[in-house]
Amino acid sequence: MKRIALLIILFWICSLIFKIFSTYDSSVMELNEILLTPNIDHWFGKDDYGRDIYFRLVDGFINSFEIILSVTIVTSFFGIFIGVLSGFIGGKFDQVIKFITTLFMSFPGILLAIAFAAILTPGKLNLIIALSIGGWVGYARLARAQTLLIKEQDFVKASRSMGSSKSRIIFSHILPTISTPLIVESTYAVAGLIIAEASLSFLGLGLQPPEASWGGMMRDSVRYLLAAPHYAIFVGASIMSMVFAINFVGDFFHKFWGIKNNE
Repeated sequence: MKRIALLIILFWICSLIFKIFSTYDSSVMELNEILLTPNIDHWFGKDDYGRDIYFRLVDGFINSFEIILSVTIVTSFFGIFIGVLSGFIGGKFDQVIKFITTLFMSFPGILLAIAFAAILTPGKLNLIIALSIGGWVGYARLARAQTLLIKEQDFVKASRSMGSSKSRIIFSHILPTISTPLIVESTYAVAGLIIAEASLSFLGLGLQPPEASWGGMMRDSVRYLLAAPHYAIFVGASIMSMVFAINFVGDFFHKFWGIKNNE
């Protein structure tokens, strides 16, 4: 399993490098080669507009990476900030944050994203906003729980007794200590974001043509399952393999740091 995950990650890294140095334009349509089956020149075949599926998938991966990276940065910073403050300050502020996060958790994240994406006009920026609205909750809950645990540790109490400011305690003691579980959380969140972004694009609420999107490609491919099954197979395999690889990385980090922390 480890080797498979590494091979998947290596494949997409090499594909990105190949795309950078390649002069091939994936948006070029060749109508005489519509739904062309895989061959030595076009490894994954061509889509319903005669465009190379492999290069379209690479472009879709780049677009998804930009969206997911943006969402991860926004949600992690905001969620960690709120969670640490809530756990450290406590009192009514903590109760309010706990109520808000519980309220968000009562709705499936993908439904919230669909609802806000439907209200906003389709596009990359609005897709980032829709995915970020509920994405911060997981980080906030984890950061709050870890902060409640860490702030009662002896080294934090000693720092407080020595006159350290609250900001110094948070940035010098709490954040470095809780960073490990938050990194693990972010890897699992990325896997979920890949599915969420593809789902929204599949429904027509994400990236719009001619921009490449795995979800959009999957939507187009299902119309040709009988005539050109290779189209749906390669798109579906790309999504599945990437989610599998990232989840495996998360499991690896969890086990690695779990063993390390116990030593």
